[in-house]
Amino acid sequence: MLSFMKQGRPSTKPRTDFGQRMADARERAGLTQQQLAERLGTSQRAVAHWERDPVALRPDQIAAVADALNVSTDELLGRAAKDRAPKGPPGKLRLAFERAHKLPRHEQNQIVKFVEAYVSQYASKAS
Repeated sequence: MLSFMKQGRPSTKPRTDFGQRMADARERAGLTQQQLAERLGTSQRAVAHWERDPVALRPDQIAAVADALNVSTDELLGRAAKDRAPKGPPGKLRLAFERAHKLPRHEQNQIVKFVEAYVSQYASKAS
């Protein structure tokens, strides 16, 4: 099992609320600041700055960060989510896929192959 090691030197300055939400979402996505920067076409220093300092990002930048981290802009901005059903599969299946999402890409691919084969076999029996 691979462990996620934090890289770089720790900052002595606390994160802003926005920066903390952004860092939390980035870590849930399993990305380093460098990887997020590459997705956004910017530098790791810019991402670190956004996570640490009060910033005034443009709406298109906030949307790009949210898309890169697969979260809503409301989540990044700290707005309460409206009551709505979670996207994706329900209950235990969703939790299993969330855990599988944290596995290395190769292991995820193995799970996808198994699930696709199982669903295909089930679909052929039902028809």
